[in-house]
Amino acid sequence: MDNLSAIYDRATFLFEAKRYAEAADLFAQLAEAEPNYHEVQLYLARAYYYSAQLGRAEQTLRAIVERWPSDAYAYFVLARTLQRAGRAEEGRRYLLIAQAMGMED
Repeated sequence: MDNLSAIYDRATFLFEAKRYAEAADLFAQLAEAEPNYHEVQLYLARAYYYSAQLGRAEQTLRAIVERWPSDAYAYFVLARTLQRAGRAEEGRRYLLIAQAMGMED
């Protein structure tokens, strides 16, 4: 567990330093080791989004909303991911879900 904790600390440091691609690599390792850790999954999706790995972000976010359907923020980021990928109409559905759950735009 100490190794995973060190990886998490490094990944969050890289994320905060806006080194998203490097952070994504570490969060992917953590997500594989601890697939039920919601926070890591969300960090991974956001790191993919910010590093323009939109396909991976979408895939991760779809898995998050399937596993944790009450996560309004995940719906919001999924909407933004689809919009950024040029699929705004598809993203609109998820934005409406997020807003209905109380997320502000």
